[in-house]
Amino acid sequence: MSDFPPIAHVALTVSDLDRSREWYGRLFGSAPVLDEDTGVYHHVVWLMGRTLVGIHKHPRMDSTEAFSELRPGLDHLAFGCADRAELEAWKARLDELGIANGGIVDAPYGSGLSFRDPDNIALEFFSPPGR
Repeated sequence: MSDFPPIAHVALTVSDLDRSREWYGRLFGSAPVLDEDTGVYHHVVWLMGRTLVGIHKHPRMDSTEAFSELRPGLDHLAFGCADRAELEAWKARLDELGIANGGIVDAPYGSGLSFRDPDNIALEFFSPPGR
């Protein structure tokens, strides 16, 4: 067995597939590579580097309450930036798209730019320290 494998995909459950498909499409700047209703759920998937990022809509939801990282489960999903310049470019892009964000926050372990999707799912762009 080799080293622990990288993350292959992430799937986020959304309350309104059409709204989220449009929002994530604008954020990613590309069309999805898959948009399929499996009968069990409908998923829309983008290829981001070597990782698939998907949104799922289940026909029967237990709750449509907005996401909160204060409940067990996902805290946030972070997208890696090579350096501070790339992080600043993403800040400008979020502003251009009208996506509210918390601005770039520096910490000893790196710099982050937090924002939320239409279901309040916490997302972040992150760059390592000193780059």
